[in-house]
Amino acid sequence: QVQLVESGGGLAQPGGSLRLSCAASGFTLGDKAIGWFRQAPGKEREGVSCSSADGSTYYADFAKGRFTISRDNAKNTMYLQMNSLKPEDTAVYYCATPWSYYCSGYGPEGYEYWAQGTQVTVSS
Repeated sequence: QVQLVESGGGLAQPGGSLRLSCAASGFTLGDKAIGWFRQAPGKEREGVSCSSADGSTYYADFAKGRFTISRDNAKNTMYLQMNSLKPEDTAVYYCATPWSYYCSGYGPEGYEYWAQGTQVTVSS
């Protein structure tokens, strides 16, 4: 059974860091593209980052230089390392896969499987 289970969300101070984890089961991440998205209250879901199975990575402008997408194929787990956090990073974050080798883009369209989401709050 295909599942994506997130962990690592919580409260961080501005300038702080969090690492989100997304554990996959029922399939192998090694030959799948993986992506991270976020959605703030009253706003549309937006892409954060995506990694194709060949290792190519893509980042939204707001994430470049601060966020890093990675995976540990041995653990069948994907990660989003978030540094230099800002209050505007506050949102529910989701991991997902388009069930393909390559990324489908920064938008949520084309991503077939989604985790439940985890809350990230950046505040003093």
